[in-house]
Amino acid sequence: MTEILTGRASLIEKLGVGIDPELLERALTHRSYAYEHGGIPNNERLEFLGDSVLGLAVTVMLFTTLPDLDEGELAKRRASVVSTVALAEVARAIGLGEHLRLGRGEEQTGGRDKDSILADTMEAVFGATFLSAGPDAATELVLRLTEPLLADPERYGAAMDPKTSLQELAARLGSPPPVYAIESAGPDHNRVFTATVRVGEVACDGVGTSKKTAEMAAALTAWRLLSDRV
Repeated sequence: MTEILTGRASLIEKLGVGIDPELLERALTHRSYAYEHGGIPNNERLEFLGDSVLGLAVTVMLFTTLPDLDEGELAKRRASVVSTVALAEVARAIGLGEHLRLGRGEEQTGGRDKDSILADTMEAVFGATFLSAGPDAATELVLRLTEPLLADPERYGAAMDPKTSLQELAARLGSPPPVYAIESAGPDHNRVFTATVRVGEVACDGVGTSKKTAEMAAALTAWRLLSDRV
């Protein structure tokens, strides 16, 4: 137990909340790792719980702080904050990828930076927090980690619609419009898509479980890179 806490010290510090060490380890355990280690528990059940914790926290926050928005706009904003792309950005901000427990295949194919894996693990951490510290602590964690997306309009817009944001940014920079290329690998039931977006001389990749999510991931990466030049 002490070894677990020591190895996760930087993550625990960034989370800033008391999480049971065994639950935290489970939250970080991808199914590929669990399969290779005799079918130990993975993070999918915690992810299921964390998805609800995340959705409720964001819904209540938006409802109470934005009284003038109608149902459609509230739903749109909630969808953007809880999206795979946005959650992956939150996960990267706390260095979650370096703490993942992945199987060899996922390790070799860049699983530590895949949006889908990062987002699912982030939800699992929210679930582990709920079980360890209760609903109030879990809600506080969700809102604290997602707050940067809501506080910065441009960052929020990029996470909500990265392809449009990238196109607009390219125009402001006087660059040609983004051009996307897609490749896929793996069996039909577990296909992984890799998108490459090129804006002038800049090229960025994104990985996802669909063409859409891969392109969104690539667009957000390119937007982050190019926005530093504005």
